[in-house]
Amino acid sequence: MEVFIHSISGVVIILVLIIVGYVLAARKWFPGSTDKLIARLVTQIGLPCYMIDTITSQFSAHKLLSIIPDLVFPVLSMMCLMVLALIFARVFKVQPSHRGLFSSMFFNSNTVFVGLPINQALFGSKSVPYVLIYYMANTTIFWTLGTYFIQRDGQEGARFNWKTTVRKVFSPPLLGFIVGVILVLVKAKLPLFMVKDLHYLGNLTTPLSMLFIGICVHKAGLKQLAFKKDNVLILLGRFIFAPLLMALLVASTNFPTLMKQVFILQAAMPVMTNAPVVARLYDADADYAAVMVTETTFLSLLVVPCLMILTQYI
Repeated sequence: MEVFIHSISGVVIILVLIIVGYVLAARKWFPGSTDKLIARLVTQIGLPCYMIDTITSQFSAHKLLSIIPDLVFPVLSMMCLMVLALIFARVFKVQPSHRGLFSSMFFNSNTVFVGLPINQALFGSKSVPYVLIYYMANTTIFWTLGTYFIQRDGQEGARFNWKTTVRKVFSPPLLGFIVGVILVLVKAKLPLFMVKDLHYLGNLTTPLSMLFIGICVHKAGLKQLAFKKDNVLILLGRFIFAPLLMALLVASTNFPTLMKQVFILQAAMPVMTNAPVVARLYDADADYAAVMVTETTFLSLLVVPCLMILTQYI
């Protein structure tokens, strides 16, 4: 019961912030492209600073090197989910107009805008290293394979654009991660004023992320939410197959219990908020992506407490 109450409390913290964003959006507090500004603040300022601050304050070189190999588990999980998504798309006759988008949303999760705040609320700052491991794998796969699948929906004969792909993979958050890793490995000490500045700017990440989700939910519109076949298959992928597969992969390992819990929760996070943006860029079904971001974000608030209880037995 204590675990359930704790998980509910953690989810309620996130839900309240999302509701604030939704209500403020409904009251016209965010005109025009304000949501894009918030997303840029998070991804290009808050999150990179958060990465550097967290890694340099919580990692030693030995600890960092010891957990990097664990990247194989998120990667293996997402590759298996990708194959499953392609099979489902054919067997269940997913609409051809968004078949690639369907596959991308099936195997990629929202590890930062939702995953990071939820893990922090449930486990505290000690969960961050494991969150970042999953983030590295997830963001790399999304901006390569995930984006390629989405591009195929809107453009015939779609091909990898390596220049664009590399630029997206090495985004400000990942660069912040890399800088933090380098600082730890060379045992560099930042000046106190810089440490404080990174800490303050990094603390913008969670509240702004949740406000952004609230704005997205309002823009998509609650009336568009529906449990159509293609939608239900995504929900099954995100909340059943993804955490189940990850649980099977890590159950027999000697990983710390916290790492197993974080990996399972990260696998079960909602659809990436980048999916509608990328879909719009390549003339794919952006409305379908926006609806799935909304549906999975809402339902994750019900799924997380259940997963918290189940992970106690891992």
